[in-house]
Amino acid sequence: QVQLVESGGGLVQPGGSLRLSCATSGSIFSIYRMGWYRQAPGKQRELVALITKPGSTNYADSVKGRFTISRDNAKNTVYLQMNSLKPEDTAVYYCNAATPGRDDWGQGTQVTVSS
Repeated sequence: QVQLVESGGGLVQPGGSLRLSCATSGSIFSIYRMGWYRQAPGKQRELVALITKPGSTNYADSVKGRFTISRDNAKNTVYLQMNSLKPEDTAVYYCNAATPGRDDWGQGTQVTVSS
């Protein structure tokens, strides 16, 4: 099992930036993919970005060119750099770790984009 703790959310104006962090612990050597997902009120949880163990990345069309997923293996932490934020980016952002046979989730961090 992997434990995940997100941080870095908050209130930001449109056009601003935030960096989310996801600290991992537990069975981290079993992780083959990590991702960020988000869920806005009244909507289903959706994929934002993925990073695989070899380092390849994938992004939702809505965030391509604005968001960047990265990781620091020494700190066992995955990041989501979010630039040019829009009101429609407002959501609870969740970190996910995929290991053989299971998915683990963090508790989520709120991101609100508003003037």
